[in-house]
Amino acid sequence: MFLNRRRFVCSLWAGGRVAWAAPASVAINPLIQKALARMYNCDFATADRILDQQIQNQPEDPLGYCFRAASILFSELDRLMILEGEFFSDDKRIIEKKKLQADPEARRRFFEFVEMGRRRAQTRLAAKPDDLDSLFGLSITAGLVTDYVGLIDRKQLGSLQYAKESHAYAVRLLKLDPTFTDAYMTTGLTEYLLGSVPFFVRWFLKFDGADGDKNRAVHNLELAATSGRYLGPFAKILLCIIHLREKRNAQCERLLRELVRDFPDNPLLRKELTKVSALRN
Repeated sequence: MFLNRRRFVCSLWAGGRVAWAAPASVAINPLIQKALARMYNCDFATADRILDQQIQNQPEDPLGYCFRAASILFSELDRLMILEGEFFSDDKRIIEKKKLQADPEARRRFFEFVEMGRRRAQTRLAAKPDDLDSLFGLSITAGLVTDYVGLIDRKQLGSLQYAKESHAYAVRLLKLDPTFTDAYMTTGLTEYLLGSVPFFVRWFLKFDGADGDKNRAVHNLELAATSGRYLGPFAKILLCIIHLREKRNAQCERLLRELVRDFPDNPLLRKELTKVSALRN
């Protein structure tokens, strides 16, 4: 069950009408917030323009490139209808080998921005090994590649190396600063993944500091959802998926109502809310 790794991606956010408390020690970039708010409203073109402006203003900041890659991936996942709730609640659809018609230009640009973000993050870490945003950027880019390889290329086993890389950077980041709550989205996702596979499979999937505790997975994702700097809404989406898979439809519906309220231009969220509400009737 390779369901998750949708950190794409697309993950991400911080804006709109949602208010949550980011750690006081962590600076929030308003352009990235604005871009991710548009991305969560499925306005990818505007998100891309804002992120291009961020890159122009701060060309050495890895996060602009990382989130630009996220916007490309999120757009592709939306176009290919991978973001549908049924996809993530049906393991057979996740692992099926039906070839998807990926956009070759989108793929090229995605990996180009991933690499530019990685290079800048690694350069900054070489000068300052405790640079939090660089560790965060490396965790994001590895997670984005996990999503692309696993969900679009349909190479779930091949995506595991990137999932481990993303998790390792998140753990390293949290050791330096436990209040960097965005990173709990990655560790929470890892816990749920490991807790959703058979024991004999989990034995070979070694992720430092994770043992497949689903309760801890939900706890970590709730931390990211309530106080994440950029990933709050995406953590909510992942919680919706987990609640749906675990037959906790009421909790899923509550979170979807919040997301629909905060991102009214996103038709997929409204569609998913309608389907989940019907399950309760």
